[in-house]
Amino acid sequence: MDAKHLSTRLLAVAKYVPRGARLADIGSDHAYLPAYLGLNNELDYAVAGEVVKGPYLNALHEIKKEGLEKKIMVRLADGLAAVTEKDAIDTITICGMGGPLICHILDEGKIKLKKRPKLILQPNVGEWQVRKWLNENNYQIVTEEIIDENDHIYEIIVAEWKAEKDDLTDEDYLFGPILKKEKNSIFIKKWEREREKLLHLLSEIKKARKVPLEQKKALENKIRKIGGVLNG
Repeated sequence: MDAKHLSTRLLAVAKYVPRGARLADIGSDHAYLPAYLGLNNELDYAVAGEVVKGPYLNALHEIKKEGLEKKIMVRLADGLAAVTEKDAIDTITICGMGGPLICHILDEGKIKLKKRPKLILQPNVGEWQVRKWLNENNYQIVTEEIIDENDHIYEIIVAEWKAEKDDLTDEDYLFGPILKKEKNSIFIKKWEREREKLLHLLSEIKKARKVPLEQKKALENKIRKIGGVLNG
C-alpha cells in the first residue's frame, strides 16, 4: 500500500471525505489517506497528525515524496492537539484504532470540535462506544458501511452535528442504526461469527465448578440480541 494504492478499508473511508475538504487525519501513520486525496485533487488542505515519532517520520517522507508539502501539514502531536484554529478544519478522520481510544481523542480535543466538523471514524473494535459518544455529543450518524478486507471486518461510521440527539437504543449502539437495517452479507457474517464465539464461551462457562452467573446472564442476553437482529 502507498499513497497511490490504498487498502480497501482506506479507500472506503476516502469516499466519504467531501471534495474540497479541509481535513485532519488523526493517527495518520504514513499519511496515505490524505496523500491519496491530495494526489486526486480532492482536498483543499490537510493536517496529518501522528503521536509516535516513527510513523510521523514515515508520514513526512510520504508527503515529501509525493510533492504535497504545501497542501498537507504533518505534525507530531497527541490527538486533536495537531489541529490549530487557523487550519479551519471541517472534516476529521480517525481510522484503525480501538473505539475507546477514538472516544478519548474526541473527548480530549472537544475544543477543536466547536466548528462542528464532519467525523469519519473507523474503529477496529468497540464500535458501540463510538456510536454512544457520537449520540451523547449531538453527532448524528448519517452513513455506516461494513467491509471485509482479507477476512477482517471493519465498520465505518460517518457523523454530522445536529442540535437534537437521536433516540438510539442499546441495539443501535451495538449493531449500528443503519447497518442493522441494511443487514448485508458482511454484517450477517460478522454477527454469525460473533454469536458462535459467544456460544462457545457460554458452554465453557457452564462447565465451571462455580458458574459466574452475571457473566452467564450477560452472554445469554447478547446472544439473544444477535439472534433477534439476524432473524428479524
